[in-house]
Amino acid sequence: MSALLRTSVIHPCPLILRSVVAKSGKAPNCHALFAYYRAQLHTGTVNQSSLKKDGVSAGSEGPHPVDLASSKKGVIEDTEKAATVPPAVHGDWVLFHPVYTPEELRAVLHRQPQSFSDKVALNLVKLWGFDLASGYKHKPLPPNSSSMSLEELRRGGYVLTERAWLMRILFLETIAGVPGMVAAMLRHLTSLRSMRRDSGWIHTLLEDAENERMHLMTFMVLKKSSIWFRAMILGAQGVFSNLFFFSYLISPRACHRFVGHLEEEAVLTYTRCIQEMEAGHLPEWTNMPAPEIAKDYWRLPDNAKLLDVMYAVRSDESTHRFINHSLANLNPKTDVNPFALREPDMHVKGKKLGFERSEAEEYVAESHKLLHRAKADESQQK
Repeated sequence: MSALLRTSVIHPCPLILRSVVAKSGKAPNCHALFAYYRAQLHTGTVNQSSLKKDGVSAGSEGPHPVDLASSKKGVIEDTEKAATVPPAVHGDWVLFHPVYTPEELRAVLHRQPQSFSDKVALNLVKLWGFDLASGYKHKPLPPNSSSMSLEELRRGGYVLTERAWLMRILFLETIAGVPGMVAAMLRHLTSLRSMRRDSGWIHTLLEDAENERMHLMTFMVLKKSSIWFRAMILGAQGVFSNLFFFSYLISPRACHRFVGHLEEEAVLTYTRCIQEMEAGHLPEWTNMPAPEIAKDYWRLPDNAKLLDVMYAVRSDESTHRFINHSLANLNPKTDVNPFALREPDMHVKGKKLGFERSEAEEYVAESHKLLHRAKADESQQK
C-alpha cells in the first residue's frame, strides 16, 4: 500500500497557490487556485479572507465577487426584513464548483464500459428505470430525416419536445443529487465514530450533491412540475436513497462505479439535448435567455442563452463522472481523495474516465509540491 495515499495531503499552514501561478508566468488557472481555498477548508483554519476581494475566486465559497460592492452599500435597506431572503440579493453562497472556459465546455467525450464490473454497473443504471420513469426514449434519426418536418420527427419519436426534455432532466437531477449526500453522510458518521479524519472525501461528495441540486434549481425555473410528477419523484427518491445507503455500507467502490455510469448517462442526455437544440429541433429554447440563477452560478455573461447552460451542466456531469470513477479505483478506508485540494481541468476530466490508483498517487504528490512551493514563495516575500 502506498504510504503517500495513506497519509493526509493537507498541509497545516494556509498557503497561497496564486503565487505559484504568478511566478510561472502562465495565465491564471482557476482550478489551480482552488487549492488555496481547499487548504483553508480542510485544515479547519478559519478563512479570514473569504469575504475579502482578494480572497474570492471562481468556485470559492462565499459571496459572488460582483456582489461585494453591493453588499458594502447595503442591499437590504429594511432592517426588519434582514431575517428573510430577499430576491434582490445575489451571491455564490455555495460550495466549490468549477467555472469553465469556452474550450473546456466542448472538451467532453463519451466512454463505453470496458470491464465486467463496468458493464454490471451500467446495466444497473438501465435496470433502475430512469428512461421508463422519465418517458425518455432515444431513437436514431432515419436516413431521410433532412426531408422530414419537425412535427413528423416528433410524431415518429425521433425528437423530443421541450416538455419531454424537461421531464427527463428534472427526474435525472432529483436522483443524481442523492448519492453524494448519502455517501458524505455515511463517511461523516464513520469519521465521528472512529474519531479520525476523512482524508478529504466528505467535502468533494457534498460538492457533488449540491452541484446536482443547483442543476435542479436551474431547470425548475423553466417549468414548475405537477403534483403527480412530484409524487413520482418522492417515491423514486425514497427507494433509491435507501438502496444506495445500504449498498454504500456494503461496497463504497461499487457504488462510486455505479454513480460514474449514472453520470455518463447524464452526459449522454445533455449531449443529445445540445444536438437537438443546435439542429433547431427545440425552437422554444433556441433564443431563450439563461436563467439568472445559472448566470450567477456558472459566471455566464449577461447575454448567455439556455444552450450555454446546457454546455455548463454537461461539463459538471462529466466532472462527476470523472470523480466517481476515480474514487471507485481507490481504497475508501485508507486512500486520500486526490481532489481535496484541486481538480484537473476539463481537458482531463472530459476525455478521461477517471484516475487509476497510481495516477491518483501522482496527482497527490504534485499537490504536495505545489503546496510546498507556495509556502517557500510566501516565506521569501516576507
